[in-house]
Amino acid sequence: MTEIGIAFQTDKPPGRYGALAAAAEGYGFDVVSVFADLLYQPPLPALLEMARATSRVRLGAACLNPYTQHPYEIAGGLAVLDAVSGGRAYLGLARGAWLEAIGIAQRRPLECLRDAACIVRALLSGDSRGYAGAVYRLAPGVALRGRLPSRLPLLVGAWGPRGAALAGEIADEIKVGGSANPAMVPLIRDRVAAGCRSSGRVVDDVTVVLGAVTVVDVDGAAARRRARTEVAKYLAVVASLDPGGGLPVGLAGRVRGLVAAGRDEAAGALIPDEVLDRFAFSGTPEHVAALAGRVLDAGAGRVDFGGPHGLTDGEGLALAAAALRWLWGAGIGNGKARTLVPFRSGGARGVTPPGLRR
Repeated sequence: MTEIGIAFQTDKPPGRYGALAAAAEGYGFDVVSVFADLLYQPPLPALLEMARATSRVRLGAACLNPYTQHPYEIAGGLAVLDAVSGGRAYLGLARGAWLEAIGIAQRRPLECLRDAACIVRALLSGDSRGYAGAVYRLAPGVALRGRLPSRLPLLVGAWGPRGAALAGEIADEIKVGGSANPAMVPLIRDRVAAGCRSSGRVVDDVTVVLGAVTVVDVDGAAARRRARTEVAKYLAVVASLDPGGGLPVGLAGRVRGLVAAGRDEAAGALIPDEVLDRFAFSGTPEHVAALAGRVLDAGAGRVDFGGPHGLTDGEGLALAAAALRWLWGAGIGNGKARTLVPFRSGGARGVTPPGLRR
């Protein structure tokens, strides 16, 4: 089954998240996620708002980490979310990023992720036999109080071979956050397959998800300018992990230096079109749909449209939904060759689907 998800940053005022999730569900998105980025609002309050405002979409944080939250806290929060949502929660785990800024050393990340997943699953399933992990342990007889959910899907966030292999052993989904590159999909599937083999699973047991900055507007050039500014903030981190052949010589250093100086827009202006399309879904609705379609046709089971979605909060979600409609019109994940709508610079305006015309 092919899905399209949308993800929101937790930088909005309380009371806003429910309306966004309800709108996303109404537009036809399958999964609604929130980020759990360092020093933003924690994801659970936003997710609880979303759960009360929706009835169909799956909900979760992409992703929690086992360094700033103990697995028992993660399990307790998920139990509440699953209860409020009527069984629609998923568990997203990753090692996290930029934690050195708050003095947390990310030691033994694979062991931490494995232990967190095992402990959360044990607590949520009512398994009180205990767990002795490399980093975390659960004494026999320890159990969550209150209502327990059914088994929750596990999403692991990872790019590298060891993290992907771990996902192959224990996860239902693996998310490559910050990538829109279809070439990542077969690479990740190969890495997942290594873990699947060691645990008696098959690679199709694990859904590959790609998610990235998304900016959609009928003014495709303006959307791509905004996307460049957003991508510049993390390009130097993820570019070395991407199979697209690296960046033009010296680009990563120049972008990193400008971002460090607070000149994000100038840094983004250095990013060529081909590089941008490996790390973001941006442009007119039909261009974004074609970029997402390439990822799905490469074998991904889901694409997540990350923020900011548009040039303004008011229009961003509606325009991301316009890209979703273009995907429906093309046949989501049908394996047919897709023609990428050429991006035309100079402020050329794309076609807007009916119902979204200004």
